[in-house]
Amino acid sequence: MATDADSAAAEADDESRRRRREQRSGRGAGARLGAAVKEIVVVLAMALTLSFVVKTFLVQAFFIPSESMEDTLVVGDRVVVSKLTPGPFELQRGDVVVFADPGDWLSEQEQTDRGAALNAVRSTLVFVGLLPDTSEGHLIKRVVGLPGDHVKCCDSEGRLLVNGEPIDESAYLKPGEQASAQEFDITVPAGHVWVMGDNRGDSSDSRFHDPAGNGQDGSVPIDLVVGKAMATVWPVDRWGGLSNHEGVFADVPEPGSNRSLGPPPDPAATGT
Repeated sequence: MATDADSAAAEADDESRRRRREQRSGRGAGARLGAAVKEIVVVLAMALTLSFVVKTFLVQAFFIPSESMEDTLVVGDRVVVSKLTPGPFELQRGDVVVFADPGDWLSEQEQTDRGAALNAVRSTLVFVGLLPDTSEGHLIKRVVGLPGDHVKCCDSEGRLLVNGEPIDESAYLKPGEQASAQEFDITVPAGHVWVMGDNRGDSSDSRFHDPAGNGQDGSVPIDLVVGKAMATVWPVDRWGGLSNHEGVFADVPEPGSNRSLGPPPDPAATGT
């Protein structure tokens, strides 16, 4: 027959087992929570690393801050830029490119202060590629001349001449804009490109940074080209690819060819 002592011992034993079960359950829950947190941290780290790699070597998003490329691009557009051009893929006439400021092309821009914490978070997200670059220190223009090209403004019909060939830029120029109100006659140096905005009347491009008038200073070093703009991805109603309008330049001869040098002199005009 069980005594009060035996009952008390049994109750104590049951209580001890219950506490051990609770401890094991608590440790199990803690272990599961710790494993879940660890998995989330690993996934986030992998995502940030992948985003950084993609941004550094493949594509990067940029914000359009000015009207210089209207109507192709407008203020507030976000564009995706391929970093494979230049690189595995060569630059072509007509490409829309993002490049670092060659020097004093940009005026001083006031930085938006969101507070130290938010500024740090935003800078980090831009750095790893999760937010579009604000384009500070960068410009976006269209390539009109490649290394060695002879670019001139303008013929009797107001068209640019590239290697002696007149080009019709109506496919991308902002309606109502002429090819250039400023005359120039330059040769693009090796390793450089001559760039112009599609909104020619409101674009501080190669034309305005070439004091010698020969293309040496106004042309942009290819080393400063970040990449080729491929598509507009924001806002939604402006989604779409960006064309280099290769047909515009289809008849342009290579620099140094007989066609690019123009027609031979007329013997009658020279008296020979």
